[in-house]
Amino acid sequence: MSEENKNVRTSARKVREGVVVSDKMDKTVVVAVESRVKHPLYGKVMTKTARYKAHDENNECHVGDRVRIMETRPLAATKNWRVLEIVEKAK
Repeated sequence: MSEENKNVRTSARKVREGVVVSDKMDKTVVVAVESRVKHPLYGKVMTKTARYKAHDENNECHVGDRVRIMETRPLAATKNWRVLEIVEKAK
């Protein structure tokens, strides 16, 4: 490895936690991640929901599970996340 490559840092991959809202696809789940944002002008705190398609290699996740997902390389046209772990199974 050359001296130049040792000093290059890669950015940390984003990690999110959310709830599985769909598991109808093969090896893919849709995870809804909620975040609270404050309106810049009026100051009202609102809940914003982002839906991410995440890769689930073994089809372990089901609707209602709380999961942790991590950003990764593009795996499909709209799938850039993968499931790290299931934090809590659905009841």
